Amino acid sequence: MSGGSGGTPGFGARLPEAFESLQGSLNPSPKRRRGRGALWAWIVVILGATYFIVPLIATLEFSLRPEPPTRAYVNVLADKRFFDGLRYSFIVGLITIVLSLGLIVPTAYWVRLRLPRLRPVVEFVTLLPFVLPPIVLAYGLIRFYSRQPLVLTGTELGSDLLLVAAYVVLSFPYMYRAVDNGLASMDVRVMTEAAQSLGAGWFRILWSVIFPNLRTAALSGAFLTLAIVIGEFTIASNLARDAFGPYLSLLGRDKIYEPAAVSLISFGLTWLAMIFLALVARGSRTRVQIGGAR
Repeated sequence: MSGGSGGTPGFGARLPEAFESLQGSLNPSPKRRRGRGALWAWIVVILGATYFIVPLIATLEFSLRPEPPTRAYVNVLADKRFFDGLRYSFIVGLITIVLSLGLIVPTAYWVRLRLPRLRPVVEFVTLLPFVLPPIVLAYGLIRFYSRQPLVLTGTELGSDLLLVAAYVVLSFPYMYRAVDNGLASMDVRVMTEAAQSLGAGWFRILWSVIFPNLRTAALSGAFLTLAIVIGEFTIASNLARDAFGPYLSLLGRDKIYEPAAVSLISFGLTWLAMIFLALVARGSRTRVQIGGAR
């Protein structure tokens, strides 16, 4: 089988080269894998951009059909109810964010620090708004708080309080997930012990140590909460509140082109809020750390 000293090499001599060639065909080079990954990444980006941009272009084209083309936008911006509903929803959203953070941050912090076994229970409770329909929550609040001993539905302030309370409940899944992920990125126990060794109390630890390190996570949850509050319709409508969601519904019943214009304006406001979130998060890269030399 093997050749002489001047002949061609035998099968045994060519066997390592054959294995190397087979291994190279089965395992492509890293450069080739990166090229394929980049191609698929671009395909996904193009499909995602098409999915989001095409409906926006269609909505813009529909909103510009009347004569003159900007008539729908002029009518919306000239409507006092548009700004009143938007202002009311923004105020309610800000109050909801403050109350939700004040409730979620200490709870998530204490569960991670002292009660880790209760974390599945807390996660389950915060996910209940996904299971409970908003219409059930609205009718439950109206039925319970429309009679003695605590009547809230009979006054404007009472109805506003019920609306804020309902929105705080709706924000639980988003706010808790954001805060919990932020707490997972830091060593809560070490930071707490270090702060206590410096004489800090629980309120000082939360305000000066935990909250500064949760700025980005808290802003993410706040943005999601604000988006929910602005677009929510069911609870605000049943409580007879002049919020932005019911205004959009009424506008869609009476007008043709104005709802499309309002949708684009709301989309623009959402992007402005996202840009603001990115700018604030960029300034939060400096994290508060307490501890000695390592």
